[in-house]
Amino acid sequence: MKNLHIQGYTQNRELSWLKFNNRVLEESMDETVPLLERIKFISIFTSNLDEFFMIRVGSLFDMLECNDAVLDNRSGLSPKAQLDEIYKEVKHLYKKREKAYYEIESQLRIHHISNLNYKELTLNEKKYVKKYFENNILPILSPQIVDSRHPFPHLTNETIHIGAMIEQNNKELFSVIPVPKALPSHIFLPGSKVRYISIAKIILKNYDDVFSMYKVAEKTIFRVTRNGDINADDEAYEIENDFRIKMKKLLQKRKKLEAVRLEMSSQVNGSFKEFLTSKINLIDQHVFITSAPLDLSYAFSLNDHIEKSTLRSLTYTPFKPQKTPKINLNSSLIKQLQKRDLLLSFPYQSMEPYLKLIKEASTYKSVINIKITIYRLATQAKLVEYLCIAAENGIDVTVLIELRARFDEQNNIDWSQRLEEAGCKVYYGFEGFKVHSKITLITLQEKGNLSYITQIGTGNYNENTAKLYTDLSYFTSNFELGKDAAQFFKNMSISNLLGSYKNLLVSPVNFKPTILNLIDKEIQKGENGLIKIKINSMTDVDVIERLKLASCSGVKIKMLIRGICCIVPNVKDKTENIEIISIVGRYLEHSRIFIFGKNDEEKVYIGSADFMTRNTERRVEIVAPITNPIIKKQIKHILEICFSDSIKARRLNNNGKFDKIETTNKPIDAQAKLMKEAIDESKKPVVNDDKLLKRLFKKFKKDIKKNRH
Repeated sequence: MKNLHIQGYTQNRELSWLKFNNRVLEESMDETVPLLERIKFISIFTSNLDEFFMIRVGSLFDMLECNDAVLDNRSGLSPKAQLDEIYKEVKHLYKKREKAYYEIESQLRIHHISNLNYKELTLNEKKYVKKYFENNILPILSPQIVDSRHPFPHLTNETIHIGAMIEQNNKELFSVIPVPKALPSHIFLPGSKVRYISIAKIILKNYDDVFSMYKVAEKTIFRVTRNGDINADDEAYEIENDFRIKMKKLLQKRKKLEAVRLEMSSQVNGSFKEFLTSKINLIDQHVFITSAPLDLSYAFSLNDHIEKSTLRSLTYTPFKPQKTPKINLNSSLIKQLQKRDLLLSFPYQSMEPYLKLIKEASTYKSVINIKITIYRLATQAKLVEYLCIAAENGIDVTVLIELRARFDEQNNIDWSQRLEEAGCKVYYGFEGFKVHSKITLITLQEKGNLSYITQIGTGNYNENTAKLYTDLSYFTSNFELGKDAAQFFKNMSISNLLGSYKNLLVSPVNFKPTILNLIDKEIQKGENGLIKIKINSMTDVDVIERLKLASCSGVKIKMLIRGICCIVPNVKDKTENIEIISIVGRYLEHSRIFIFGKNDEEKVYIGSADFMTRNTERRVEIVAPITNPIIKKQIKHILEICFSDSIKARRLNNNGKFDKIETTNKPIDAQAKLMKEAIDESKKPVVNDDKLLKRLFKKFKKDIKKNRH
């Protein structure tokens, strides 16, 4: 594997991710963002960090145990050196998070919204809380001591615990109470103001009563984060094959779910901390002390307890995904899509046309099969309902569902059972290859002839995240693209990962080679070359190296990379023609767009893949060419608006950090602009097929006349 770090234009993946998550945290500190949205950004930052420790830090612990001599090819750091840098950087982030939390908390209190400590409760509130504790909490607690008869308990991953050193007969013991999962994280107190207190604080206050026969010496709220229990084929390990074999052997032997982090709500004495860390096999470096809540997921339910009049000033102005006038929802979508292509841009436009298309196809006389790949679904999914109806109506429905979509495994298992019960053919992906592609194929047979409607997206078929993630969804009746899609599903059904395709770029077959070839073609153009990319992450060393060569050849490269970015731009004589921005705003930037060349030679693609080794080599991904000039124009317009952002965008500099974008032009918030455009467009008259055909025929005659001259 190539070691690019020697050349000085790459950075470590994990440290790059921490810089991205720092950007999320900075949104919580932006005073232009409404208060309740700001606390949600701290919650997102926190849950991001939780997953980072479970997956990324967990994988480094495994690699460290296996062989610390293996170096990261983008930074030259060993697993231990990476862990040292991570823990050092995260210490700073905890301090920043704590400061942000208390600033927001103090401002929320101005609006009578208060997350309380026990001592802040009024006398009546204390009585209410005491009664709640006795009736609702105490009966389901599972307190435990550690002594010769009671072994140290397993501390469940990400569960809030209250721990204490207790004394009896001059003997010191460790005791612990896990906060039951059955309880809410907070209780809201009676009264006109929004006052609430965490269950953990209530248990902490009443801890002495639970252990009444002991003297409680010192107590704290704490949480343990454990390894995410992944395997060596998972994307967490971007490592060489021989090392992968060693990792597989190690993971078969090791105890699963080892601890990687300990969080505590307060400082405790040395012996207390030493006892706890020794029992979970951690050291002081792995301990983080913070008085801010360890779990902030409650931030997303605060809205439910606040009056609408107050809520308006503390949240984003409500936005509903808009209808597009390019499609008439009151007439057959199948017939309309057979006449023209369609592009939907989420969350600015509604997912409704896609769902109505599947619903219509489920009962459409000419539809003979519906095929789809599924990675993540909402917990309540109309899509599954419509697919089941189609199967029950005798339509051949094939669903390739990925059961290993991280943290959605159980949800996908449940949906797969429902689909199978309805008569759908359900496949479950491949050993070592997650199916991450987003494609739907509807096959019709009319008068003996086959035709297709193909949908290809950049995001999941999740009706909830379609309102939160920026994604593109492309619909076409292009026959050649449909044939490729049919071939793809045929290959998937017989476990053929190496099939050939004329139009679609499919990983792990032809996506990466085609991308490298397209970069090479721009390299040949030198200063006339142009590359524009929008992705979530960039780690693939082959793509990074080729982009560096393109930059050295004078090719102008503009990239919007939301998260991890292992290539460093603007390094003299290496990446000085590369400009990279990241946007963190109201919505999660999620679409993937690839543009190579300009004018007549311009090629545009959209799809599910990032430039990460896991996507280019170890996942099933689909990227589709966009040849329709109208759709091309729409995609380019969206991308240009993103590149013009000077409010939420940050520019990556040559030391790997993000800078605010200074501009003399009118400041632009790309997401706000796209929301406004979607609203404006929704007010236009819905497309009329007769008028459209006349307009196209008029344009056709004009083009013919022009070509004659």
